[in-house]
Parts: sequence; C-alpha cells; structure tokens
Amino acid sequence: MQGEPELLPLQKLGAREDEQNSGVINLGLFLPGVSADQGNRLWVRVIYEKDQFLQAIQPKNFELAHSVDPEYGDYWSATIKIRPEDRPASGSAWGSSGKYVYRYCLKNPDIQEPIDWVIDPFAREFGVGKLSSFTLGYKKQYEWKWSPDESVWKTPPLEDIILYELMISEFASDIDGTVSRLDYLADLGINCIELMPLSNVEKRVDWGFTPIGYFGVDDRFGNRKDLQRLVDAAHRKNIAVIVDSVYAHTSHLFPYHYVYDKLGWPEVENPFMGSFAENVYGKSTDFNRKFTRDFFLTVNHHWLDCYHVDGFRYDYVPGYWLEGSENGYTKLVKDTYQLVKAKKDATSHWQRFFKGNSVNLIQCAEQLQKPIDVLNSTYSNCTWQNGTLHAARGAGSNPEGLSSLGLFFGLFGYPAEVSHNGDRITKTALQYIENHDHSRFVCKFGTVFPENENNELLKEGNRALWYKVQPYLIGMFTARGIPMLWQGQEFGENYYLPEEGWGRVLLYRPVRWDYFYTPEGKSTVSLVRKLVKLRRENPQFSRGEHFFYNDSLYLSRKVILFSRKYGNLFSLIALNFGDRDQTVPFIFSHEGSYREELHGQENLAKVSAGEEVQLFVPSNYGRVWTLES
Repeated sequence: MQGEPELLPLQKLGAREDEQNSGVINLGLFLPGVSADQGNRLWVRVIYEKDQFLQAIQPKNFELAHSVDPEYGDYWSATIKIRPEDRPASGSAWGSSGKYVYRYCLKNPDIQEPIDWVIDPFAREFGVGKLSSFTLGYKKQYEWKWSPDESVWKTPPLEDIILYELMISEFASDIDGTVSRLDYLADLGINCIELMPLSNVEKRVDWGFTPIGYFGVDDRFGNRKDLQRLVDAAHRKNIAVIVDSVYAHTSHLFPYHYVYDKLGWPEVENPFMGSFAENVYGKSTDFNRKFTRDFFLTVNHHWLDCYHVDGFRYDYVPGYWLEGSENGYTKLVKDTYQLVKAKKDATSHWQRFFKGNSVNLIQCAEQLQKPIDVLNSTYSNCTWQNGTLHAARGAGSNPEGLSSLGLFFGLFGYPAEVSHNGDRITKTALQYIENHDHSRFVCKFGTVFPENENNELLKEGNRALWYKVQPYLIGMFTARGIPMLWQGQEFGENYYLPEEGWGRVLLYRPVRWDYFYTPEGKSTVSLVRKLVKLRRENPQFSRGEHFFYNDSLYLSRKVILFSRKYGNLFSLIALNFGDRDQTVPFIFSHEGSYREELHGQENLAKVSAGEEVQLFVPSNYGRVWTLES
C-alpha cells in the first residue's frame, strides 16, 4: 500500500498511565493473526521493580481482552489498577509510585507450554533483559528548559555539522555522565552528536544492533526523561542529536519474531518479519508489509516528537533498501521527510527543522556499498562512506594509495544537491578515519600487547606513534563533507578491534579519559581543536569547491596537495604522510599574502599569480595556507 504516510495509534499501544485516574494503567498491543476465536489467551505479568528478585513476591497476572482493529487486525488490551491493598505479598511495594516491570504471556491451545517472556513491542521504558516497564506517577511531561516548544533551537544545516559518534555506556557510563561531558564537546567545537543504538537489547554489554524494543531508551542508559534532558541540554549548548536506528534486523527476542516463531508460523505468514533485501544480520524485517512500514515510521515520529532528536543515522541500509522499490528505506526516509515538512506552520518544537526554505532534518544512511546511489535516489541527505577510511588505512609508500585518498577527501562523484519530487535537498557524505566498526587508526602504524600476547582482544595501538595520525586528521577536517570523530579519537584512544567474532560487540571498551592528560593526548587534542576552529570559521572548508592536485611529483614524495575555494576565499592544504620533511614546488593562481593556519611559521608574503613557490611540508604533518583578504 502506497500513498500518504500512516502512523500506528500509539495512544492505544504500550503501557500508559490514565491521565484522569491515578494508579490506572492501560495496555494495548497488536498481534495480527493471533485471535481469541482460535483459543488464544494473553496475560500481562506485572511486578514492582524492587520486588522482582525477592522469592516471596511473585508478579500479578492480568488477562487481556481481544478485539479487532479495522486497520491492523487483532488487538489485545487491558486496564489494570495498581492499589496498595492489592499487594501480592507482605512487604511488597505494590501500589507505590515508581517503576514496574512487565511481560506478556500467550497461551495457545496447540502448544503445551505458554509462550512467556514476551516483551511489549510498544513499551516506552524497559527493565533488565526481556522486561518492559512503566513508571507509576509519570504523567507529568518533561518541561523543556528553553521554552515549552523549544523555539530557540535550530537544527544546523548539513554544511555546518562537525559530528561526534559516541556510545553512552562507553563514553560516560550513562546519560547523566554524558550530560556532564557536553561542556567538553561544546568547547571542542562539536555541534552534532551521533548516539549509538539506544533501543532495548537483552545483554548489559552490547553495541545495540539487535533490538527487541524501539520506542524507548534501554535501562542501561537511563529512561525517557533522562534522554529528554540530554537532548535539551545538548540543544542549549548548540549541539544537535541524531540517533542510530536499526530497522533492517532485530533480535530473535523481538516479539514479532519470537511469538510467531514459537507458534510455528512459516515466515511467509509472519505479519512483520521476512526476506526483503539483504538478510545478513539477526532476524530480518519485511518492508513489503504495511504493518512493518507503518511501525518504523511511527518509531521515527516518536523519537522526533517525544525526544526532539534532530535526525537519524540509519544502520545497515542494504538490509532494507531495494533499488527500484518504493518500499523499505526509500519510502521510510521520504515519509519521514514529508512528516517533518508538513509541520512547517506548526508553532511547536518542530520549528527546529526550518530556517528559510530548507528542511534541516538529518537523515544519514549507512550504505557502504552504494553511498553515491543512496544519495541520488532517496531522501537521505548524507551517508556514511568507508572510502576515505579504507584509503587512509591503505595509504603508504604507494602513490596510487595516496591518490585514492586525495580523491576521497574531495568526495569525487558525490552530489551536492538532488531534487526529489520538487524538494531540493542538500547532499553530502561523512568523512572519518575511525568509527565504532574499526580499530583505532593508530593501530595502522603498530600495535602492542599490554598484558597477554596471545589475547587479540587486549592488543592496542602504539600511542608512541600518535604523530603519524596528524596528516590524516588535517585532511579530514579540511576535506569536503562532514568530519566525524569517534569517541576519544581526539586524544588518542587506541583500542584494537577484531575483524570478526563476538569479541567485537560484547566487550566493554570505556573511553580512557586519563589519556587526555598524557603528552600524546595533549598534542592530539590541541591539533583537533585547532582544526575544528579552522573549519568553523572558514566557509571554504565547509562549503567550498575542492580541487585535488593529483600529480606524481607530489605523490611520489608522499605529499597530497588540494585546495578549497568559496567565493574570494581560498586555502591550499599540503599533507606529508612520510617520515621525511619535503619541499615541493607549487604555482599559485591567486595573488596575495598567505597565512599559515596551523602554526604561522611558514607564512607566504606577496605571492604573485603564476609564481612558483617552494613549499616546506614537515613530515607526518601538514600545512594550511589561506589567502588573506
């Protein structure tokens, strides 16, 4: 079914406290094809959070009633009262305000054992592992500090973004810790953070890419109001927030796989899961199904509306993108854009996306196979691309490798703007040499085993070689596209990451903030701060044309030269990836004096147009010369 975007009726789904009656909780969920007429019965099991580990206190059971929704089919619902006089046992906190955990249990006449431990697919909060939760007394909504409609904040245009990827548990333990680090990020010059998956997962240490719940924050990090407070605090420091969204696949415990698998339904009859595009990770979702499409569009709307996030980083787009199909990823990003665009005249927090005629919703694809195609053919306005990362890791003595890196710094072939159904959308790609999927960049130059030489998981990059990273950082921040740092990269974090295996995703790698104070950390963060400031204050780096001097004269000396130009603003960037200082000739086409931006030690005075100048480029470093106006 195509046509206008449709949202699921969240007002009747999940666990919601009655606005008029204290202590009354309404629950509802869709289980298409699972009806009472077939003998199915559904219960919800609820217990106060602090009671759940006490042997004398068991959860209370409430049976749900069945009805049929005209749009989505079988609907189960219940209204339960939580009163102190109904305590399940002496000493129970039942009836008190606070957090309650719950799960569903389905009894089917054809299966001997009940299907227990079913998480609520529409839960707004979660407990440990396979438990959903709600907070009694939560009716009061979060009050945004700037104003009720958050009218002051504006999501930045793509060209202005300097991105920082982080995982809350590793970056600062939890949401409160992350809020406390926002001053640091703002001082660094970051104006957008990308949060690795926040959705509910089963394990306590996990990257989060096999979700079992989508409408809330995993309790490892905090709860609804905690994340709202983080977004609010970030906006007040001029930092946008985008969230990592995992829609191509789920955990085997995701209820729309778990329940129907336990019932023995064949995949073709599952109302939500199934083959769609590439099915590589976890359990695949089927975007040919209306219920699936509407579910994930509703997830997007909920995060934009409830949490005020500024956009999404869509994980593993090949898993739900079929070229030529109007369903899947193509439809999701289009419908999300149109949902936001329709809010242009609304006097509410939606105004954060509008400045002039642009809609500054950030929709970033992780489409590593066809990054250019996803920009050209969908409403995505930016994309991850591993070309720069792989070229940087392969660059060495081979001139062809440096040439490839120079081309990726310029994002050659990537569109700057594309029209979709009359909507003119700015397009770009991310530039990074590190992200959560790969070892720290310093590992390229050498690794050490700090404790056990036979344990690959303990291997680390040799921080003594930190200086070799410098020309790559200079190139990244002066290149075309959105520069992105991975947490701790700016002060030399050096974890090694295995190429495969569970050790990649199930090992806790906290950011080692003590690195900030080491000589390597101080030197690296000083350079990053300088580069961020340079980019933010000079529009030729964020918006300008890029020209790569792809000349063997330079490449054979392990030097890359490229320029950035915006109107009358001009900068020349020279990067030396070798261990020897180099002096190379260059003919300037713009007359004037040039200021060296990194240290000011190689200023060029009164250069004539057409004059050949010998440029000194220090080893494992670079120079940035800007034409003075």
